[in-house]
Amino acid sequence: MTHPTHIRRDHTDDRPLLLDLFCCAGGAGRGYDRAGFAVTGVDIRPRPNYPFTFIQGDALTVLAELIESGEIRRYTAVHASPPCQKRCALTVGTNHSRGWGGKHVDLVAPTRELLDASGLPYVIEQPDGQADVRKDITLCGEQFGLGVIRHRNFELGRWSTAQPKHLKHRGRVRGWRHGEYYDGPYVAAYGKGGGKATVAEMQQAMGIDWTDVHEELTEAIPPAYSEWLGRAFLTRTTVGAVAA
Repeated sequence: MTHPTHIRRDHTDDRPLLLDLFCCAGGAGRGYDRAGFAVTGVDIRPRPNYPFTFIQGDALTVLAELIESGEIRRYTAVHASPPCQKRCALTVGTNHSRGWGGKHVDLVAPTRELLDASGLPYVIEQPDGQADVRKDITLCGEQFGLGVIRHRNFELGRWSTAQPKHLKHRGRVRGWRHGEYYDGPYVAAYGKGGGKATVAEMQQAMGIDWTDVHEELTEAIPPAYSEWLGRAFLTRTTVGAVAA
């Protein structure tokens, strides 16, 4: 039997507080906000488009400092999207063929280690590929009626929920493949050229309207994914007071 998690409310907000690590422009953060969380994001690069409280810094260093100081107890849960270029299905072949593999550091394992040390429920997100994450939940744009497929895998720590049905795709991703053009109901929200989506098309397809930065859009997860996860988490937990 799974025991409920007691949510600690932050004294500055009447909603549970979520830490959004490697937050980029806030695709995940927006979804958790819609689900009912107050969100604080952390990213090593400045993210002026991030729509919530933002801390610029190395995500793992910030997390380690929060654990050491005890400030981590202000948070209810953590979402982490560590860099995935080394093992992402879209890049691993190209990286290997061009000798790029050694340039990317796999941060999944050290992220998990610190998240376990935090004592909090957590989510680790990764795209399809060879990343060493449990695929507790796999989400796809078709499950939310979006204009992208964009499969993402989620490892759940200290909580669980059932995998939703993976709906059959309605067609192909629009664009050029090996010299042949294919039409379809989904756009390719990554890279440039070859029929890839424009910025406006990516915004519409993923439900993201607060950033028009190409790189941020290609790295983002649709907010619908984290909204689903956030609501699933909140329905499986009980709300408690902030720990003294």
